Amino acid sequence: MSAGDPLIEVEAVSYAYPEAAEPALRDVSLRVMPGEFLALVGQNGAGKTTLAKHFNGLILPARGSVRVAGQDTRAVATRRLAGIVGYCYQNPDHQIFSRTLRREVAFGPTNLGLPADQVARNVEEALRLVGLLEKADDYPFLLGRGERQRLAVASILAMGSRILVVDEPTTGLDLQGVRGIMTLLERWNRELGRTIVVITHDINVVAQYVPRTVVMAEGRVVADGPTRQALTDWAALEMADVKPPQVTRVARRLARYGIPPDVMTVDELAAAIRARLQSVSVSARREEA
Repeated sequence: MSAGDPLIEVEAVSYAYPEAAEPALRDVSLRVMPGEFLALVGQNGAGKTTLAKHFNGLILPARGSVRVAGQDTRAVATRRLAGIVGYCYQNPDHQIFSRTLRREVAFGPTNLGLPADQVARNVEEALRLVGLLEKADDYPFLLGRGERQRLAVASILAMGSRILVVDEPTTGLDLQGVRGIMTLLERWNRELGRTIVVITHDINVVAQYVPRTVVMAEGRVVADGPTRQALTDWAALEMADVKPPQVTRVARRLARYGIPPDVMTVDELAAAIRARLQSVSVSARREEA
């Protein structure tokens, strides 16, 4: 695998769960390059989680192919793929089971066969990165919800996975918790070069933090591109029954007054309104002169 090759390559993949009335995935193709940070968005049943579980071999395609780091997932053991793709479930309590944070984080790298000294280093570094090192010997279920989410992510990070898939990382968190976990993921992507895939319904989080967005509907990819482009593709969003950020909807209503319709955040909208008011003021003074 060369530096310019996709880290994840999904080609014409279809998949149906046993006895399901409709396929979960229909002819999906997707490429994820090393170091990308992207979001999978769409309503429940759109196929987001099913697609993501193809990345580490938890599900194998009925048709088509999935290659991860150049390897066909049908030909690679799930255990080996786990060292490449770390998967954090939506509810961290479904993932946590050990008596201390240290033992919890050590479980993954130990089962990958890493030497004990390497496991210890990985555990300490992962806990430090998520801000939980001082609680390394605490009981995990005494942590708050946001801390348990960070612990689950640390467990994957300690495995040295090049790809991190996080399912609904902000569910159940307050605003401070949301900012904490998303800033953490953003920093890992930027500073550590981790490839990160986030599955989420929180479009405001996507608009603020995630550079690339893949919109799914009824098992298909209906939009894929830079987040600003994907979240203003009104036809695709309607097909997926996904609403763009509220501030983007406000900006669209204000477009007739000269406000850009692709505004993503409140700060952007405020700046656009200030710029527009300044332009109007300058024009008015010129007319008076």
